[in-house]
Amino acid sequence: MDAEPFREYTTEVRPEWIDYNNHMTDSAYAAVASEATEVFLATLGLSADYQAATGCTTYTAETHIYFKKEAALGARITVETVLVDTDPKRIRLRHTLATPDGPIATVESLYLHVNQHTGRVEPFPADRQHLLNEITTLHKELS
Repeated sequence: MDAEPFREYTTEVRPEWIDYNNHMTDSAYAAVASEATEVFLATLGLSADYQAATGCTTYTAETHIYFKKEAALGARITVETVLVDTDPKRIRLRHTLATPDGPIATVESLYLHVNQHTGRVEPFPADRQHLLNEITTLHKELS
């Protein structure tokens, strides 16, 4: 990771995401952000393999979507992800969804680190927290 936003997720607007107004439905913006989050978490070592090995995972606590522009069927969406903040039990991400014509939405989400065996929010392991802190420092100027 470096001081640039994470840009590993792209997709195209799918037919099932198109509403009767002939553009991407509001829930599809959340779906794109969720898929981008999964790619980012996998890069951090916090994906399905982490959950299987530790019994811990991340749960979405809140999400805010700021709609800027419509997206049509087949439009290519690139997502830039920034780790805005972290503490021992939480991470806050900001995704900027863009087509070649520019940004279409910003999605900000708060995730909690949950132990599924206890059902409680618990601190990340030290190695994951160290990595999260490093990336947050690198991304601080992008926030």
